[in-house]
Amino acid sequence: MVISRGFPVNPLMLAEGRWVVFLNSLMSQEAAKLMLGLPKGSLEEATLQLFARAGFPVTKSSRSYRPSFDDPALDGRFIRAQEVARYVEHGFFDCGLTGQDWVQENNADVVQVCELIYSRASAQKSRWVLCVPEASPVQTAKDLAGKRVATELVETTRRWFKAQGVECEVEFSWGATEVKVPELADAIVDITETGSSIKANKLRIVAQLMETTTVLVANKAAWANPAKRAKIEQIVLMLQGALAAQHMVGLKFNLPKAKLDQIAAALPALRNPTVSPLSNPEWIAVETIIDARQAREFIPTLKAAGAEGIVEYPINKLVY
Repeated sequence: MVISRGFPVNPLMLAEGRWVVFLNSLMSQEAAKLMLGLPKGSLEEATLQLFARAGFPVTKSSRSYRPSFDDPALDGRFIRAQEVARYVEHGFFDCGLTGQDWVQENNADVVQVCELIYSRASAQKSRWVLCVPEASPVQTAKDLAGKRVATELVETTRRWFKAQGVECEVEFSWGATEVKVPELADAIVDITETGSSIKANKLRIVAQLMETTTVLVANKAAWANPAKRAKIEQIVLMLQGALAAQHMVGLKFNLPKAKLDQIAAALPALRNPTVSPLSNPEWIAVETIIDARQAREFIPTLKAAGAEGIVEYPINKLVY
């Protein structure tokens, strides 16, 4: 018995000329897989958590760039988010997760399938902003004419200054961009979620260049392939469902039927609640989904109205 890539191969296959058929079968299986680009770096852990909640657990060793999926239809690689869109465009990946900013920076010709608003620090969009030291005399972008601006988002920044009619030197920053002013640059363009790093480094925002969030992008040929598109859409549905559910809880309780209108008026329901009869015709069972932060206010209201058997439970996915 011969082992090839983990597959047992009978030597008779070689003798009988069936090896070519076997190899073509393996290649067809590999080609049928959806190749997924996952962001390495700051978004990595948040992405792994999101995929797990969506029902696609991903495992990897600490030094590996090749993830393992429990779905045999998936394969992929971890790569810097800055490069994902380019490799999706070129066809190495069928689809991938990256930022809108890097799609724009690379001028990538890809299909933007959906936004997925999540990050390492918050569930809100990030911003690329033009910053200067708090004591800087710069008040507008035009004050930076002839000056030096450091950023990782070079091409987007150059296009932005050109649109403002400002000629300045935009240089690439390898990181720690916020510490480069005023000694190494007159201003920076950096990304922020909460603004805490900007304040901590005594910087002041002069202008906002763009908002950005994580997006799932697809290669145009893969998107035109019915089987691959169906798989991408399945992944998108589950990822969006996991994101929609992350701050929601389910709530069910028994309630005197006469109190339904009172509670329904106060119920912060996602949709109309589900109401079911009980064996006692004077009582009903109610079930709904609410924001987890509202539960602490609403449950006492239920109890005061005579509700019993109040149960709050987590939900993994919420599909609209």
